[in-house]
Amino acid sequence: MKLHFLFFISIVLLPLVHSGHHDYSDALSKSILFFEGQRSGVLPENQRMKWRADSGLSDGRSVYNTDLTGGYYDAGDNVKFGFPMAFTTTMLAWSVIEFGELMPPNELRNALVAIRWATDYLLKTISQPNRIFVQVGDPYMDHNCWERPEDMDTPRTVYAVDAPSTASEVAAETAAALAASSMAFRSVDPGYAETLLRSSDRIFQFADNFRGAYSDNAQIRDGVCPFYCDFSGYQDELLWGAAWLRRASQDNSYLNYIENNGKTLGADDNINEFGWDNKHAGLNVLVSKEVIEGNMYNLQSYKASADSFMCTLIPDSSSSHIDYTPGGLIYKPGGSNLQHATTISFLLLVYANYLDRTSQTVNCGNLVASPLSLRTIAKKQVDYILGDNPIGLSYMVGYGNRFPQRIHHRGSSSPSVKDHPGFIACKKGSIYFNSTNPNPNVLVGAIVGGPGEDDVYGDDRADFKKSEPTTYINAPFVGVLAFFAANPNLS
Repeated sequence: MKLHFLFFISIVLLPLVHSGHHDYSDALSKSILFFEGQRSGVLPENQRMKWRADSGLSDGRSVYNTDLTGGYYDAGDNVKFGFPMAFTTTMLAWSVIEFGELMPPNELRNALVAIRWATDYLLKTISQPNRIFVQVGDPYMDHNCWERPEDMDTPRTVYAVDAPSTASEVAAETAAALAASSMAFRSVDPGYAETLLRSSDRIFQFADNFRGAYSDNAQIRDGVCPFYCDFSGYQDELLWGAAWLRRASQDNSYLNYIENNGKTLGADDNINEFGWDNKHAGLNVLVSKEVIEGNMYNLQSYKASADSFMCTLIPDSSSSHIDYTPGGLIYKPGGSNLQHATTISFLLLVYANYLDRTSQTVNCGNLVASPLSLRTIAKKQVDYILGDNPIGLSYMVGYGNRFPQRIHHRGSSSPSVKDHPGFIACKKGSIYFNSTNPNPNVLVGAIVGGPGEDDVYGDDRADFKKSEPTTYINAPFVGVLAFFAANPNLS
């Protein structure tokens, strides 16, 4: 007998203490503001994160004599890693595409500004024919210092891939980011949107024509591994990039690509993962829109995989295999766990919307999952992150009464250049890293890596797997919070 799984999952997600009403609108504003603290380059006059200043102003000049200023530092260091930055951009844009109409006008503007800060940089990385710049900054030298971005004097090594060498995952993720962003900008800046879409198509051809991982190149591997190696293969990014180009352009050649290359590029592999490295679950949800709303049944295998993924998230489902902490947080080993909670919550909400528009549900064998049930799982994750957890701590910096004070972040933990204008050299910053004092600069909106599988969080700056924020934890949460700000009470 099938159970209609609606609102009863709370009994499975175990006790969430310190429950209370959340100000999702406030959290949304702060989740977007966070990106201003990660900016590289010349900061604008309307910069709201006032403790930051200009940085990385010579990026790209040393060897290639090109302008690679701008973009985002990925986390608590001062390196610009192209692969996660592109994924961050895709997720910010997808947040606007799916939930932008729910955002207050000023926050939609702020979200578009956050996207453009990234896309302007990504356009620079593909400005030269048959070349993609995939990273700026020597990560080993950078990580050996505890230095404000405004002071950094570590090598700003530029990592570039020239055809026929390969960089399929970075190039295809960049294509996805630009295509998705073209949709986000289409109604407010059609000229810029067209530039993004045209550039997306061009860099996708680079990715597809010269297939292989960027870490296959010895001179690249030494700089990107083990930080952002492509552990899951480049094939998922090719399908992901093509799917976004299809969505943005409605070009049937890309529809044919994702239909004809699904098997050969492993569309059925690792379908239960989604993040900066593995795009499968996101790909399946994205392509499912064509099936659910467009009756493209030739893509049914993608929807079947998306359905399967949703069923794995439901604790009472016969196919459940996602782990939860005792307090109810989705948990995967490896550090920076909240990246899984935010990306999965995003996919739950997007898929629920697709199903809702066509009055569909997901058949999980022993139960039927409704759009409401998917949204309820997502809401449990959001509320946990915002403070409804066993230790009553908000994992978003600056939100709520209790939040992490000692995050693993160079700029936040060091005195600002306004308070301490003198140069702080590489090792001189160690006193701030080792300090037990709270960070002097509040990186408002930052979501840290989060607690361990036991729901414990020690607020230890040195424990970077738990205390370091990243752009790709925040990016999907922007869309998630936009939904709940508009729909705080599910029904």
